[in-house]
Amino acid sequence: MRKSILVSIIGLVVLSMLLSACASATTPAPAVEGEAQPPAAAENVTLKVLVHQNPPMVEFMEAFNKTFTEKHPNITVDMAVVNANDLSTVTQTRLTANDVDIVDIFGFANAAQPYMKNVDPPNWQTLIEAGYLLDISDQPFIKNYDDATIKDAGSYNGKVYAINLGRVSYSGIYYNKDMFTANNVKVPTTWSELVTACETFSAAGTPCMTAGGKDGWPIFVGAYGLTGAMYPDQEALVEGLWTGTITWNDAKAIEMWEKMKVYAQNMMEAGASGIAGDAAPGRFASGAVAMFPGGTWYASAIEAAEPAFEWGYIPFPASDNADDNKYLFGKYDQGWVIAAKSPNVDAALKYVAEFSERANYQAFVNAVGFIPTQPDVTLDTQIGKEVAPYLVNFRVGYEQYWVAPKGAGQYANPFASYFKPFGTFDDPKELADKVQADLQSGLDANK
Repeated sequence: MRKSILVSIIGLVVLSMLLSACASATTPAPAVEGEAQPPAAAENVTLKVLVHQNPPMVEFMEAFNKTFTEKHPNITVDMAVVNANDLSTVTQTRLTANDVDIVDIFGFANAAQPYMKNVDPPNWQTLIEAGYLLDISDQPFIKNYDDATIKDAGSYNGKVYAINLGRVSYSGIYYNKDMFTANNVKVPTTWSELVTACETFSAAGTPCMTAGGKDGWPIFVGAYGLTGAMYPDQEALVEGLWTGTITWNDAKAIEMWEKMKVYAQNMMEAGASGIAGDAAPGRFASGAVAMFPGGTWYASAIEAAEPAFEWGYIPFPASDNADDNKYLFGKYDQGWVIAAKSPNVDAALKYVAEFSERANYQAFVNAVGFIPTQPDVTLDTQIGKEVAPYLVNFRVGYEQYWVAPKGAGQYANPFASYFKPFGTFDDPKELADKVQADLQSGLDANK
């Protein structure tokens, strides 16, 4: 009997101990007032980033994303890359579907001007007015960028929606220094000198220029400096075209079209119409041609193709007055915007803020060749050295003369690619009349 009772008591004690152990294992001890608690685990976030196809930029962003996610292990960056021609459409689609957090968008400088009637607003304006872009006016990182850039390339109606990452020149010409020296050719500062240089190289069996004619746009972008040299006051040009004080078939414009024909047919190498845009820099670097008209963004591709290659960069000398040829024309290139409806706004702001840190931004402009928009950053590369003498004369080109009013014909723009072999025209006067007629049809429709 005693033995049975003893066994029962022992069993109860053991059971009590087991229950106590279980309770201590499953029930946290009450917090002591003032005792620090461990931080809650950060929520896992997938940050969707959209950029356009620009090989040096894509390569840099892949490296930045790796560093960023290592620093923030709860954040995964899902970066999509699209062709530049498709960026506006894809941006619209994904923002509408709330399927993106951060977008690479082109600068705001091409806003429609008051004298422009019945034009489609630029994509960025449409997105802001539809409520798709986040107002970042109060973010500390915008102070890293110069005030003019924030005003001209990131603001709308007094609010900031974008940080612009750099300016580019599209109006210069790369030239082969060794080839110029070997052929005793002077680096051209006037149109006549450029014509002579091309004739000299052609006579020696070397094509003068190349460009990615297969893609179309490199041909007319390469001639942007030609138009700029003819019309250094870009703002006045655009307003004149829209108000009728300037036409694309007046005497000065005819001279421009005649030079564009020489550029497209005499200066460009045979077969340039079949060369892809991405292949052109390497062809220039290989020594196949003497010159390569194009934007500053090509510099890294040239260097990657032939690191020891000696090249220079000059404004397009389209006037016989050398003073007209001292300008580089360009634009504010890409910038970051954040989706207003993003569920990951905090992570997106952190991403853009860390990108904007001086060291990261310095590495970025060196990688892609952008003229910096942070005032304490310098482009420490060959293209930076080449453009430095011209930065005091850098002008934002008014891309509005690429914009036509609704109702205008298909040729209402000053594109060198309209000439054979890239297009269908051969006679400068015929083309000039067609361009003006197509522009005028839109202007007349909106009176």
